[in-house]
Amino acid sequence: MGILLALSRLIDAVNAFIGRSVSWLLLAAVLISAGNAVMRKSFDMSSNAWLELQWYLFGAVFMLAAAYTLLKNEHIRIDVLSSTWSKRTRDWIDLILHIIFLVPFSTLMAYLAWPWFWRSFVSGEISSSAGGLIIWPAKAAVLVGFILLTAQAFSEIIKRFAILTGRMQDPVLADTATENTER
Repeated sequence: MGILLALSRLIDAVNAFIGRSVSWLLLAAVLISAGNAVMRKSFDMSSNAWLELQWYLFGAVFMLAAAYTLLKNEHIRIDVLSSTWSKRTRDWIDLILHIIFLVPFSTLMAYLAWPWFWRSFVSGEISSSAGGLIIWPAKAAVLVGFILLTAQAFSEIIKRFAILTGRMQDPVLADTATENTER
């Protein structure tokens, strides 16, 4: 179990670094959007490439930060139901649903994204919009995002199992406790 927990910590560290890093892409998307709007309104000039670039950046943030969101336990839940359950019940449900739904789904999406990305990369696929960009970087973000999400799902499964068997304390609870004492 020690090796699996070490692997889980490594996956968590990689996804935490990527999750924090891609937040800067939002700033770039906002600046590009603002610059494009100023150019369009002030000089009656616009570019599909700038518009597509901001879509690519937003898509990259969404895909690459999905694993970070799961790591931080900020993903969507049905809180009306889960808030009434005990912590142990929520852990069991997380463990089972990660195994039954999340891992198969994210693995399938990564598997399907590979040829989709590769064909685009090899062919040099370009947007059909006038002045559009190459498409493969956006498709690569989808592929990498699902690979990171699959890895984080395995990390969460390892942690949930360790928590349920008493081999570790829940890191989300520890983070919450630290945040509350800092306020």
